[in-house]
Amino acid sequence: MNRIDINLNRVDRQLWQRFWTIAKPYWFGNEKWGARGLLLILLGLALLNSSQEILLSYMNRDLINALAHKNIKAFYETIALSLGIIAIAVPLNALSDYVQRKLALYWRRWLTERFISQYFDNRAYYRINSDPTIDNPDQRIAEDIKSFTNVSLDLLVMLLTSVITLIGFIGVMWSISIPLVIILVIYSTLGTFGTVWFGKRLIGLNFNQSKKEADFRYGLIHVRDSAESIAFYQGEGREVDRVKERFNGVYRNFNRILKWERNLSLFTQSYQHLAHLFLPFLVLAPLYFSGQIKLGVITQATKAFDKGLKSMSLIVLKFEKLSEFAAGINRLGLFAQTIENPDILAKVGLPTIDTVVDEQVALAHVTLETPNYHNTLVRDLSVTVAAGEGLLIAGQSGTGKSSLLRAIAGLWQAGTGRISRPNLGDMLFLPQRPYLILGSLRDQLLYPHTNRDISESELDLILKQVNLAHLPERVGGYEVELDFVSVLSLGEQQRLAFARLLLSKPRYAILDEATSALDLKNEQSLYQSLKDLGITYISVGHRSSLLKYHSSVLELLGDCRWRVTPVEKYQDGVLI
Repeated sequence: MNRIDINLNRVDRQLWQRFWTIAKPYWFGNEKWGARGLLLILLGLALLNSSQEILLSYMNRDLINALAHKNIKAFYETIALSLGIIAIAVPLNALSDYVQRKLALYWRRWLTERFISQYFDNRAYYRINSDPTIDNPDQRIAEDIKSFTNVSLDLLVMLLTSVITLIGFIGVMWSISIPLVIILVIYSTLGTFGTVWFGKRLIGLNFNQSKKEADFRYGLIHVRDSAESIAFYQGEGREVDRVKERFNGVYRNFNRILKWERNLSLFTQSYQHLAHLFLPFLVLAPLYFSGQIKLGVITQATKAFDKGLKSMSLIVLKFEKLSEFAAGINRLGLFAQTIENPDILAKVGLPTIDTVVDEQVALAHVTLETPNYHNTLVRDLSVTVAAGEGLLIAGQSGTGKSSLLRAIAGLWQAGTGRISRPNLGDMLFLPQRPYLILGSLRDQLLYPHTNRDISESELDLILKQVNLAHLPERVGGYEVELDFVSVLSLGEQQRLAFARLLLSKPRYAILDEATSALDLKNEQSLYQSLKDLGITYISVGHRSSLLKYHSSVLELLGDCRWRVTPVEKYQDGVLI
């Protein structure tokens, strides 16, 4: 077994637990009565549908007997009764399918909303990136939940229908031939054990296939999102190799699935053909030849045997679907466990930085490490940024400047010491490449609080302040939705982010190379706007032009070393 294959014994132990963890909240939550009501209707319809199959078996028996005895009256009476049963059964089947799909849709909506809420709670969407076992969360939310709800109900209805059908048709067979019932039980038991033995390998292979298919799709999405950069670098050859490598993983794993499905198919088809063609006739033929039963009884008994065998052989007939479902449960269950308990992403027993809410930003004896605890970036750092002061974080690339901002924001917690800061609602972070949402110009400016009621004249004033007065006319107004990443240059995006900052008016602003694409005149204007509003800011940057806007410099020297210097004694990294 390859290392990437899951431990099947572990999966078997956890499968039911994970299924119940995912399913239980809906059936015992705030929508439980509506869900249970629809489920009860669905189960009632399944009972009626199974009952009509049993009735039709009797109609089929009487029809064959009428033909054998050339009884025209009985023949047409049986046809009429059969048509009446079918006339009732058809709408019942359609209604059952509708109710099942409706219930699956409601369940999917509830479960998707729950997963999305947990995905965004406690920044699980960010922390999950450091967990290599959780790949492609988008697929798990969009596809695995849909599959889980649909297949769960399919299997439930199938199971209930099988139980009802089995009880009814075993009663039919018992009245005809007890040995036929015994053979049915023995044969279906052997078939189930044989199918599990041949097919258990498919669970692990299907689990891996879902992962590899998602990785391949993500590789193609990455190419689409990075198309311009790839074109500039002329990196098509490298990207082709990478995408092909991922597809080869899909191909190789699916090839293994095909081989095991072939083995399973050989067994299941032999199992089904032997039952359909020989077993019931071998048992019933002597009774017919001796005159103990009529021809119609044989047709009824063979149909009853076939229905009973399908009911008892649910695992045999649906094993491929069950193996895919099991793989999906494990993917979704592991994802649910992770986003419900984001703290499990932290290394158990390893130290974390203590973060407390205070009026100002202060770091006390902070030692910051990378999330995997492999590298220490800075050691025993203490610095305070009082209101009205500005701190510039400087240093060579790779010394941990941006990482320190992540720690202040609470994104990175690996290490020791204490970080004090205001509530995150009183702070706003501006990265070098601003985040532009999918939405209108108004949405861009008001993000993340897009429901604020701010007039267009106020927005015009802010855009003029950041030298983007022409933007509304250029993009067609404040309400037109565009792909602003492709419409605006990086410099325009940075000025738009500053406009967002000036509208929010936070107490503290954290600026990570936020003016790197701007000329000195625009940079000066933006920092002056921050000062005029009384916003305290912490900046990361390399440009010496930033010095005059700050009170002190925190220089990260590498090898975990640092120093804090008043700005008047610091120039281009040299104490003066």
